Amino acid sequence: MATKMSLRAILAVVLLSLSTLASAAGFSFQDTQGKKHTLDGYKGKWVLVNFWATWCPPCLEEIPDLIALHDKHKDKDLVVLGVALDYRSPQQVKEFADQMFITYPIILGTYESAAQVGAVNGLPTTYLFNPQGKIVAYNVGALTRKAIENYIKAKK
Repeated sequence: MATKMSLRAILAVVLLSLSTLASAAGFSFQDTQGKKHTLDGYKGKWVLVNFWATWCPPCLEEIPDLIALHDKHKDKDLVVLGVALDYRSPQQVKEFADQMFITYPIILGTYESAAQVGAVNGLPTTYLFNPQGKIVAYNVGALTRKAIENYIKAKK
């Protein structure tokens, strides 16, 4: 039992260290339109980075809320970035995003590029950075627009 607790404690420290490194170093992605997105480029805004896949039911569930969140806040205080993982082809992701009417930037990612932000142990995985560029929330599983807005409102 003590060994399990020690391993959990070590894992927690490692994950916290990785999160700190990611928020300190930032990230750099290029979306399907060729635009570069960096954490530094969004200073002063909340940044939600959502890792997803076209075959993932919970990912599909949260897409309408992420679209609504992005459309409501993109010119004010928050940006949503969708990083597609585990896909067959770039064209498949682009067509899927068009069919879903996704308005936020879509990035063709890999698990290696995702490591710039943090661990992705399941899909969807979402990281939220505060306006100062620090990771303040991490979630595996579907999120709602209301939950995200309530979280941000509580932190302001």
